[in-house]
Parts: sequence; C-alpha cells; structure tokens
Amino acid sequence: MHHTSIFKKIQFTILAACLALLLPACQSSEKARSKVLKIYNWADYIDEQVLEDFPIWYKEQTGEEVKIVYQIFDMNEVMYTKIVLGQEDFDLACPTQAIIERMLKRDLLLPIASIEDTAINHLNNISPFIRQQVSHFSTPQYDAGQYIVPYMWGISGILYNTSLVDHEEVKSWNCMWDEKNKGKVLMKDSYWDAYNMAIIQGRQQEIGNDNTIRYQVANRHTPEDIDLVENELKRLKPNLAGWEADFGKEMMTKGKIYLGYAWSGDAVWSIEEAATVDVELGFEVPTEGSNIWFDGWVIPRYAKNIKAATYFLNYICQPEIALRNMDVTGYTSAVATPEILEAMTDSTLEEKVNLTYLFGAGADSVCINPIRYPDASVIDRCVLIHDFLDKNDQVLEMWSRAKGDSLNTGMAVLIFSFFLILAVVLIYNKINKYLKARRRIRRNPGRV
Repeated sequence: MHHTSIFKKIQFTILAACLALLLPACQSSEKARSKVLKIYNWADYIDEQVLEDFPIWYKEQTGEEVKIVYQIFDMNEVMYTKIVLGQEDFDLACPTQAIIERMLKRDLLLPIASIEDTAINHLNNISPFIRQQVSHFSTPQYDAGQYIVPYMWGISGILYNTSLVDHEEVKSWNCMWDEKNKGKVLMKDSYWDAYNMAIIQGRQQEIGNDNTIRYQVANRHTPEDIDLVENELKRLKPNLAGWEADFGKEMMTKGKIYLGYAWSGDAVWSIEEAATVDVELGFEVPTEGSNIWFDGWVIPRYAKNIKAATYFLNYICQPEIALRNMDVTGYTSAVATPEILEAMTDSTLEEKVNLTYLFGAGADSVCINPIRYPDASVIDRCVLIHDFLDKNDQVLEMWSRAKGDSLNTGMAVLIFSFFLILAVVLIYNKINKYLKARRRIRRNPGRV
C-alpha cells in the first residue's frame, strides 16, 4: 500500500507538471483565436472594403481587436465537405438554402446569439418575407430562424439575347427545348436548379396556376418524379452548349449563346456588361413558374469565435453595408428597410413594381430594377427549393446519367476515394499541427 501511494503521488506530480506546461499554452492559443474571425464565403460575394472596415467597427463596439481570415469556395458541396469531414473551425459560412437545411438536420450549426444593445442589433432589418422562407426549414425540434441570417436572395429564370430570341418565346420554359435553339442554350451545373426546372415543366398539367401545388411538386422526389426529371434533362441535352457554373455570363455577353438558365443576380451583371459592348440581354421568369432562393450566414458547429461572428452578422445587416455589398455583387440583399428602398429606387425607369411583399405597405408602385426586385406577380409563381435529404443519392445518380457522366461503379469508387483521401489529408494536417504545437511547448515551455 505504501509503495502504491508513492506511485500515485509520482503520477499526480507528473500529471500536474504536464498540466502546468500545457495550460498556459492552451490559454494563450484560445486567447489568440478569440482575436481571429474565420469566414468562408463564395468568391466575389462581398465588398472587400467591408471586410477591411469590420475590425475597426468591432473595436469601436467592444474595445477588442479582431483579424479576419477569409476563404472562398465555388461549390456548396466543397464547403459542406470541409466542415463535415475536416471539422474546420470556420466561425461563419454562407451556403445556399438547401445545404443550410442539410446542415441543420445533421446538427452542424450553432444558434446565433442575440446582442442586447439595440443600437447595434440590426438582424431585424431582414425582410419578414425572407424570414418566412427561412421558416420553411423549421421543425418541432428547432426554429430555423435562430440558426440562419439571410444574406442575398433572388429568383431564377431565362437570360436571353433580345436580338436573337423573341420575348414571347422566353415566357415559357419550352424555349429551352425548342429545336431551333440547338447548341445555343446554357444550363446551370446545379442539380437543384435543373431538377426544379425540369419537374415544373414536366408536371405543368398537374400544377396549373396553383403555387401551393407547385411548391409540393418541386420538392417531391418519388422514383417516378426522378425518372421524369431525367427524361426531361436528356431531352434537353441536344440544345445545350454546356453545363456552366460561372462562365455563362461571359458567353451571353459575347452573343455566342442565345439563352440560358440564370440566377437573377447574374442576370443583372450580365445585362450591364452586355450593354457596354452594345449587346442587349433580357431576363424573364416563365409563366410555368420557377424557384426562389437565398444564401444565408450560419455559424458551423466547430466555430471558435462566436462573439465576433455575431457582431459581424449585425454589422452586415446595416442598410449602408447591405447597399455596398449589393453594389459589388449585383445581388439583392435580404435587408429590406426604407433606406434600402429609397437608395434602390430609380425614377428614370418607366416600369413600376409592386414590392409590398418585401417592403410592406406603400411599396406597391416603385420605379426599381424588376430583376433585382421582382414584382409580386412574379414571386407568386416562384417556390423555395428544399434539400433532397434521404433522396440525395438517387438524385445525384440521376443527375450524372442525365449529364452523361457515366457514374458507374468505378466512378463511384473514384469519387468515394477522393473524399476519403481528402478526409485523411485534413485529419493528418490537424494531427501534424497538434504535434508541432506540442514540440513548440516542449522547446519553449513558458510561451507559445
């Protein structure tokens, strides 16, 4: 017993010594991390000056220093994989709504804290209309509004060259399948958008003009619906010049493509760019209906600086900051205040738009860009797209077949191997960083 007691004392002494060495390092590391805000966003999706100004604003509000570490992604799936497999400690990410829903249901998000100081609490500047879209993702277990701060939103439609395509034609999705447009059509390389367009087109008789049915059908993923979408997309292929993620805007402005599926923000940019080279482009939402979408800020589960993240969200929801971000991106902010409405109103425009759904009473006849701010009648035929959730694999397999990617077993193994290697690399890097930190501690036990 005596020897056992001595042995335990030795163990305790060693453990205490180790803790004494590690604790200052951990505390120092946590303190250093509290001065860093890690943001993960799409490319060209924020005013860079806004990022530079935030640390100044943050210090004015809190008296604390913060540095932004900013990274970009070009695909929702890349962002999602990094957070799921790599457990990257981003404090903020800005995915599209369907991926946000997936992250919510897989418990990958933290609730957004509130700021009691009403002078800097700007989250209420988000339009109730956009908040209503967010509420579609709520369940009895959680309120989606507590996890998401909408950033930009828009609709999808057809971008077209007005000298090559008649306006009447683009009032229907049929023009995408019309033989005379063979090789002159672009489709977004996005299976959410493609699925929505194809099922709305293929189930038009069932949908009619009922937007409730349109919403149900667009988010229905039965084997029969998936087969219908596959057939519609295969029928579309002869007309396609390609599946694009970003280059379509340039091709449209150069007149090489007649028409293509487009997000409203891209359409704004493309129309403005085309005008500089005397090319006129137009944008139309077909009468059969389309989709409404939003990108939103979320705090991933592995975030380390929730305080700075919360302040940043309030910072960018200020009307003046929202206007700056809209000016750079061409997209429409979810912030909808009288200041925004006044700044975006353009008295030189002849067309008037009903925006009571977004800005409330008094905004029923506004001279404003109708692509950035669609009329209520257009919104009435647009629906929100959900994630495919448990049907995601089946939809992805269909998507690959429809595009002609030949996703056979070998390809599936290759894709799986890629993600496995990515996971191993991410884990290895984390272990390597940890070991390096431990070596630094051993060499310099008094500091990091």
